[in-house]
Amino acid sequence: YSRAALAQKFLGAKDQPFDWARLGRMAAFGFLLHGTTGHFFYGALDRAIPGTEAWKVAAKVAIDQILWAPIFTVMFFSFIGAAEGRSVKEITEKVKRDLWTGVTASWKVWPFVHAINFRFIPTSQRLLYINSIQILYNVFLSMIANKKVEAPAPPPAAAPVKGKKK
Repeated sequence: YSRAALAQKFLGAKDQPFDWARLGRMAAFGFLLHGTTGHFFYGALDRAIPGTEAWKVAAKVAIDQILWAPIFTVMFFSFIGAAEGRSVKEITEKVKRDLWTGVTASWKVWPFVHAINFRFIPTSQRLLYINSIQILYNVFLSMIANKKVEAPAPPPAAAPVKGKKK
């Protein structure tokens, strides 16, 4: 929940009151989905590719970023959208609109973080390490999830053709 509080406190609109519901949604996501799925995903990854040799670290990073990053991002936007009471159509549009932004941002942060993680952090401490970094990354995700989307402007009315009579 601290990441949502950080996003609101330091990066949110100064004239807006603190959004406790947003904080609750982020905390629920972390508790109900992120912690549990991360535990199982990273545990399975370590069992499938044990060891810390360079090629194994590279394989784990690649799997994390090619497979897990898109899944995690879809889970995040879907959970937050559902918790906000959004329709399936609205959630689907959100995922279509912001998935690429979330995944490419992941590619800028997590390969380096996970190279350290998979090489130097003991398996039993990996999720703690990941969650420590995730606090800052989720500030970014919280901002994307809560950005206001302007309704598309209506198309301009067709201008009458001059010189043409009916």
